[in-house]
Amino acid sequence: MNKVIRIGTRESQLAVWQATQVQSLLAQHDFAAELIYIKSEGDIDLKTPLYEMGVQGIFTRSLDIALLNDRIDIAVHSMKDVPTQLPKGIVTASVLKRASYKDLLVYKKDAEAGNRQSAIGNSENSDFPFTIDHSPLTIATSSIRRKAQWLNRYPHHTIDNLRGNVNTRLKKLAESHWNGAIFAAAGLERIGLRPEQSIELDWMLPAPAQGAIVVACRENDQYAFEACQLFNDEHTALCTTIERDFLRALLGGCSTPISALATILNDQVYFEGNILSLDGKEKATIEKTIAINNSNNLGSIAAKELLENGGQVIADQIKNGK
Repeated sequence: MNKVIRIGTRESQLAVWQATQVQSLLAQHDFAAELIYIKSEGDIDLKTPLYEMGVQGIFTRSLDIALLNDRIDIAVHSMKDVPTQLPKGIVTASVLKRASYKDLLVYKKDAEAGNRQSAIGNSENSDFPFTIDHSPLTIATSSIRRKAQWLNRYPHHTIDNLRGNVNTRLKKLAESHWNGAIFAAAGLERIGLRPEQSIELDWMLPAPAQGAIVVACRENDQYAFEACQLFNDEHTALCTTIERDFLRALLGGCSTPISALATILNDQVYFEGNILSLDGKEKATIEKTIAINNSNNLGSIAAKELLENGGQVIADQIKNGK
C-alpha cells in the first residue's frame, strides 16, 4: 500500500490553494496526500517590512525545518519566496506550470468624482484607461522591487509598507488612505479575489520566478520526488532556473530590487532583467535572446553583463547602504 504524502503548507488562503493544487495533481497519478499546516515567521510578524527583517526565506524556513524533521514529506511554495540556495538535504521535486507573472495595481476610485476618475499616474500615461488626477499619490507595497520600479516611473509618489496575506492586504487597502496597492496577479487570480478596479502593470518587470509554484522534498525521499516529477513543467522549470540564476549571480535577496523574466517562443529563450537603486533613481537593464538548447547558463551570463554595464555601481551602493 502506498503511503500518504504529507504536504506542508502555510495557513493563508493562497498557500492552501496552492497546496491543494499539488494534492489534486498527486491524486491524478493515484498518490494519496494530506495537508499539514505550518505557521511561518512571515505570517506572524505582519508589521516589519520584509526588507528590514534581514533574512531570506522568511516564508519558507518553517516548512524547511518541518521537512528536515520529517514532519512533512513535501513543501509547497510560491517560488519567488524561495531562496536561490536551498538548505542542505532539500531539493526541488517539481515546478508547476506558471500562471501570470505580472504585477497589478489595485486602485481606489475618487469617491467625490463619481466617475472613472482615479488618482493614479498622470494623464500622459496610457497604461491607465481612466481620467487621472495630477496630485501626488500614495501606493502601498512591502516589495522593495515594486517600490523601486514604481518610484523610477513616478518619482513624485509616496510608497507605504503593506504586509499580510492577500486577504489582509486587500482589507487594509480598503480601509486606508492609500490610492492603490500592488499585488502579484497570480495570487489574486488563483483564489478569485482580483478586484474589478485593477490593472496589469505591463511595464513592471516581475520578481524572479513570480507566478510559479515549486514543490520541495528531502533529498533522500525518492518516493515523493518521483511522484512530484510526474507533473513537473519543463519550460517553467527552465525559465525560473534562468531567472533565479540571474538573482543568485547578482547576490540579490529581499533587500535588493532585482527583477527578471525569461520566456520561451519558437525554441528561443527571451530574457530581460534589471537592478535598481533603492530610491528608484538609478536603473541598469539587460536583454538577451538565445536558442533554448544553449540557455543553461543564460541567467549567470546576463548577470555578468549587467554588472559590467552599470549594475555593479548600483549593487555596491545598496551593499554600502546608500
